[in-house]
Amino acid sequence: MAPEQLLAIDAGTQSIRALIFDPRGNLIAKTRVTIEPYFSTAPGLAEQHPQVFWDAVCQACQELWKKPGVDKEAIAGVAVTTQRSTMINVDKNGNPLRPAIHWLDQRRTPGLKPVGGIWGLLFKLAGMTETVAYLQAEADSNWLQKNEPEVWNNTYKYIMLSGYLNFKLTGLFKDSVGSQVAYIPFDYKNMNWCAKSDWKWQAVPVNPGMLVDLVPPAGQLGVITSEAAKATGIPENLPVFAAAADKACEVIGAGCVDPSIACLSYGTTATINTTHTKYVEVIPLIPPYPSAVPGAYALEIQIFRGYWMVSWFKREFGQSEERLAKQRGVETEELFDDLVNSVPAGSLGLMLQPYWSPGLKVPGPEAKGAIVGFGDVHTRAHMYRSMLEGLAYALREGADRTTKRSHIPITQIRVAGGGSQSKAAMQLTADIFGLPTTNPHVYEASGLGAAMDIAVGLKLHPDFDVAVKEMTHTGATFEPIAENHKIYDELYNKVYLRMYDRLKPLYDDIRSITGYPPKN
Repeated sequence: MAPEQLLAIDAGTQSIRALIFDPRGNLIAKTRVTIEPYFSTAPGLAEQHPQVFWDAVCQACQELWKKPGVDKEAIAGVAVTTQRSTMINVDKNGNPLRPAIHWLDQRRTPGLKPVGGIWGLLFKLAGMTETVAYLQAEADSNWLQKNEPEVWNNTYKYIMLSGYLNFKLTGLFKDSVGSQVAYIPFDYKNMNWCAKSDWKWQAVPVNPGMLVDLVPPAGQLGVITSEAAKATGIPENLPVFAAAADKACEVIGAGCVDPSIACLSYGTTATINTTHTKYVEVIPLIPPYPSAVPGAYALEIQIFRGYWMVSWFKREFGQSEERLAKQRGVETEELFDDLVNSVPAGSLGLMLQPYWSPGLKVPGPEAKGAIVGFGDVHTRAHMYRSMLEGLAYALREGADRTTKRSHIPITQIRVAGGGSQSKAAMQLTADIFGLPTTNPHVYEASGLGAAMDIAVGLKLHPDFDVAVKEMTHTGATFEPIAENHKIYDELYNKVYLRMYDRLKPLYDDIRSITGYPPKN
């Protein structure tokens, strides 16, 4: 019997997972190696040694072969999916020149020379000058050129974590089109590096020679080298396929290739994604990201610091639940579900705007979080429920924007990420959207999406429509409760949608007085 099992390597923020799936989407075996997400040498900096990621990949794979019933000879192909925007400077041999700058890093480089010429004029006319300056300031490459010129000048390739891990596996400087989400000169519409005339070459100091060769999702990147085989235990010469970034893989792993089915990710960054074959800017001048499906786009709205707020709440207000959870031998989140369920829909008018970090355009760079409507009846439980409700409101607003721009109504919701494990959060989401809301059949949706890229690449399935049909299945479905939806609909339309515009002048004043968030 020909090998048909699929090895997906999922390099997330807090762990590296090695996952074996079959062509039906069943998870056969899994290992997880926890990593320290980053270290910090100064406030706001977040870095990690690339070797940490690679060592964890090797450990996760080696532990996988020890699992009962796992046969490495049954594996037909490999793919990598990783966190987005973690950047690495390497020399000609692929050796890192410094620690990776993590996607959670907050360093900025204000005061850069603005994009000039015709592009500068166009941005001025479009009211985009501040947005472009924000992008320039956020680009790690600008910081490196200014603060570590020797490192920058000696950089042979400037690559993402995905490109680095693919290099370690294949020995080739190649990466997936589907992974290119960062402050680099990538043309999102044409799914390739930008043309020479594009303004992005002015905005960052990257030159074309510093970039890797791109391969579309499901295309072959190379094969496992003898060196990688020794380190990981993966059989030598196995084909390595291009997958996509973890969010993009999560979308197809949740079964969302039809544009009417939205994928909500309740992760560190909360997102709503839909897959489209047409290029659509949900927010004008902000491009969609590449999908894990070749030639398709992931229309994404992000809520920065999304489900991070749950971790924040747990740390600041959840000590009693953490103690009790340890005593009972359960996850803290289970007890948080009890908190949610102790409060009625709408949290008795406590409304949260979940902009704990500013955005690019929607929300703007002045954005802040807000909680309004406090009364003497409100407790920790109301605050926690309002936090989940605020995130769901923000994602519903993203769904409305997507529908308005794409002209395709969203009729179903799938939820992935850590928050999908909360029944209370799932029900609340169904109630706010007024739509059936479903879990994927496996928690490891990103890994499954990468496995689907392998399956299509190997022709185990002829295309992604078939792959989705064969490899994704629904878990529990939560139907909206009509009474709750009525309350949420009124709060969303009459209060939530008006909050930002009403508070924006105050955010501007706070920014002006305190200097936070900083202006470029």
